[in-house]
Amino acid sequence: MGTVWEQADDEKHLAAPSPAPPPPPQDLDAGALFVLQSKGSWMHCGYHLTTSIVAPALLSLPYAFGFLGWAGGVICLVIGAAITFYSYNLISLVLEHHAQLGHRHLRFRDMAYDILGPWWGKYYVGPVQFTICYGAVVGCSLLGGECMKAIYILSTPNGTMKLYEFVVLFGVLLLILTQMPSFHSLRYISLISLVLCLAYSGCATAGSIYIGLSSKAPEKSYSIVGNGQDRTFNVFNAISIIATTYGNGIIPEIQATLAPPVKGKMFKGLCLCYAVVLATFFTVSISGYWAFGNQSAGLILSNFTNNGVPLVPRWFIYMTNGFVILQLAAVCVVYLQLTNEALENLLSDPKSDQFSTRNVVPRLISRSISIVIGTLIGAMLPFFADFNAVLGAFGFLPLDFVLPAVFFNITFKPSKRSFVFWLNITIVVVFSILSVIGSVAAVRQVILDAKTYRLFANI
Repeated sequence: MGTVWEQADDEKHLAAPSPAPPPPPQDLDAGALFVLQSKGSWMHCGYHLTTSIVAPALLSLPYAFGFLGWAGGVICLVIGAAITFYSYNLISLVLEHHAQLGHRHLRFRDMAYDILGPWWGKYYVGPVQFTICYGAVVGCSLLGGECMKAIYILSTPNGTMKLYEFVVLFGVLLLILTQMPSFHSLRYISLISLVLCLAYSGCATAGSIYIGLSSKAPEKSYSIVGNGQDRTFNVFNAISIIATTYGNGIIPEIQATLAPPVKGKMFKGLCLCYAVVLATFFTVSISGYWAFGNQSAGLILSNFTNNGVPLVPRWFIYMTNGFVILQLAAVCVVYLQLTNEALENLLSDPKSDQFSTRNVVPRLISRSISIVIGTLIGAMLPFFADFNAVLGAFGFLPLDFVLPAVFFNITFKPSKRSFVFWLNITIVVVFSILSVIGSVAAVRQVILDAKTYRLFANI
């Protein structure tokens, strides 16, 4: 009897299909090999996602509420969270699908090149992604300098240091951090960044509630800012601000840091990231707008002083700005990975060791020059935030809202009768229109503010 069962088991074993052979290894260029190393876990991925999305730009959300009102602000915030989570998951699914086929995409431009065609990858996605990522670095450098200056003015009211000097000081910090060799090597910096964003968001929320309940609370109104045409453009400008706040632009590069197999890991990382998003975006925007109404500043921390007089304890302002400065440095080095990867691809030799003299010297020089240029732009153009709104509408909306749905429909070809197909088509159409209108509104704001622009202005 035992012999019969053994024979049956042997036949079953022989009949079972053999496992598919693993896909052949891809030949990687120096940028992918050295910067986009695939060694991370889903938690590391979650840290990187949180750093790239939950950044100090969220402190401008109460300002956006001033153009949208309570209902419009909350609705846009909810839609932004839902659509970006959905869109980022779509990109992840497409990336996983191609990885299972043996062709893992490590960069956004490679993904567009393969799915949409060479022109889209080389002349649209690549340049737009590089522009918004380097623009984020410049914007963070400027904001870091502004936060340093805020601490300086509060502690030394008659001080003579200018804004551009603080931007340069922040650039010195970046010169050190940018030498981290790979995206994966930033995993603990991204973890610290996650803690810091929770810290300053908690401080911003607590400070807003404290001021709103105190006798020193400024007068506030919840009426929507602007009239007629101005109000319409302000609405689209506010939508661009919210889109930029939720924007990422480097989802494929973050997923590239995952060790294979990648299936399901990105979704876990997104869940971790959006738990932090819900804990920060909504608390800061609602408490800030409640406390200051349509007088909410472009950076809500600016409302914590009134004509130079602090409305909260000085140490609280110092601490909060300190948290912001440190996290801005982490955000900068994460967004610099796109530039680092391009420089590594151009200047390094993939056949030599990553830490050989042949590769270390050009890495050190090129990354340092990249930081010097970004810092110089931030110091020269302290009004760069206006241009960032243009980058948000022109860059983040297409990359993060439109292209994921396009990639999914082309790759998986869902039935034209299915809900998913038409949901994706709706997202593509609506956010393409918003991208065009938002770009026009942002450019209009730049033109209106142009008369106040001055190189190296101390604003």
